[in-house]
Parts: sequence; structure tokens; C-alpha cells
Amino acid sequence: MDVILPHVPERPSKPRSSGITMVMDKGLSSRQAEDLVDASGHLIDFVKLGFGTSYVSKNVKEKIKIYKDAGIRCYLGGTFFEAFVVRNQFDQFLKLIDTLGLDTMEVSDGSIKMDHHIKCKYITEMAKHGIVLSEVGSKAEGILIAPNKWKNMMQKELDAGAWKVIAEARESGTVGIYRPSGKAHIQLINKILNKIPSEKIIWEAPIKSQQAYWIKLLGANVNLGNIAPEEVIPLETLRLGLRGDTFFAFLPKEIAHNWIPLPSDSPNKASDSKKK
Repeated sequence: MDVILPHVPERPSKPRSSGITMVMDKGLSSRQAEDLVDASGHLIDFVKLGFGTSYVSKNVKEKIKIYKDAGIRCYLGGTFFEAFVVRNQFDQFLKLIDTLGLDTMEVSDGSIKMDHHIKCKYITEMAKHGIVLSEVGSKAEGILIAPNKWKNMMQKELDAGAWKVIAEARESGTVGIYRPSGKAHIQLINKILNKIPSEKIIWEAPIKSQQAYWIKLLGANVNLGNIAPEEVIPLETLRLGLRGDTFFAFLPKEIAHNWIPLPSDSPNKASDSKKK
């Protein structure tokens, strides 16, 4: 839309290293991928073919080309990487990456128990072949990782060659950096941010309230992942303060203080008492 609003956060253009939006493709068809790109490809940086969906999906190569042609980096879910590793088929995984023409890979250990130094070796090896995103945190609700251990693992994985580290939340948004209720694990997050620069982290945030939390905490250009395809444009409005949850987040105080939120069934107008 050819309209300019003042006090809207500036977003870096693609390709970018901050303000990243990573989308979870859990088995879209080629036609749906085309529709996704048509509607919101300009807002998407990465598409993850979630968990092992690429093993059973049709036209995976075709979908990857659709994303790549739109300037979107595509990669296979970390669970699929683990499926190869647990079967001692890491070399076959690298061959698959090459066959699919992918330059981005995810390393995770959320489903299997892996010594951390071994995980870092995988990161270093895969970084020779392209961009590595490494995921930290278990997918199981009952497994808790101490905050100090979590931040130390993130740092070691960055040192091993990861371009960004992903803070695990799963597609449900109820594990890892979140409580089972979906609310942020604030103590853990504060510990992480005390050691790791926020721009080096992609925070998985599949739920709107979680997305709003990160935007209010770290700004419009926080890196967010596990976004549903239909939520890309709504997320961008959150980033820009064009949705109720973040409406006042980026307005100057002198403007925000002269307006009050109104009930949803009321016309949007300034409060007469505040305009004096």
C-alpha cells in the first residue's frame, strides 16, 4: 500500500540478519507454497520443512525452488537431521542436502540424547557446507535445562560455527523457553540475554501472545521462528505496531498519552479530556 505512517518501526530489507521471520511448513502443497510466497514472501526469511515432513511430502524439490526463487532460504527440520544421525547416516544426510540444493541446515538434539561436544562437531562440519542454525532445548515437556547450562550451550554452538541459535519452543509453544501454559520462562530468558546477544538468537514463538512479548521486550526487529504460514502478515503488523497488542509500543509518549484505548465497538477517536 502506497501510504506512509510516521512512528512505524523501520524494518531491514532482505536478505537480513535481524528482524528474521522463520516460517514452519508442515506439509504445504506446491500450490500452497506459491500462494504463501505470493501473499507474504517479501516478509519471510526462512522456511523450515518441519520435523520429518519432507520424507513423506510430494514435490519437495519443487517447493524448495519456489521458496528459493522468492529469496527465501529453505531447510529441513532438525528432527529429520536427528533421524539420520541416530541411524548412523550423517553422510547420507549431507548428500541429501546437496541433492536438494540447500544452503541452510538445522542441527538439533531435541529428540535424542547427544553429547554436546559431538553436537558442536556436527555444527562445525555442516558449517563447511552452508549456513547452520542450531536449536537448543528439549522437545519433551518433562526435561528441564538449567539456565546457566542453556546459555553456555548456546555460546559453544555459536563458537562452533552456528550462524544463529534457535531457542526451542516446539510448534506448540509450551516447552523450552516457555512454561506449559505458554507464558515466557522469564528467569531463563534473562539468563540467556545476559550472555548471548539477542540478534544471534531466533526465538520460536508460534503463539500471538508470545510474538507480542518478544516485540515489546526486544523491539520490532527481534528474530522469531516457528511462525505459521497464515500468521506471517499478522506478525508483521505486530512488529509495526499496527495491531492492538503492540499498538502503543512504538508511538512517542506525547502521542500515546493523549489517547486511551477504547472498547472494540466504539469509534476510534481521541479522548476529549486528553486533548486539552
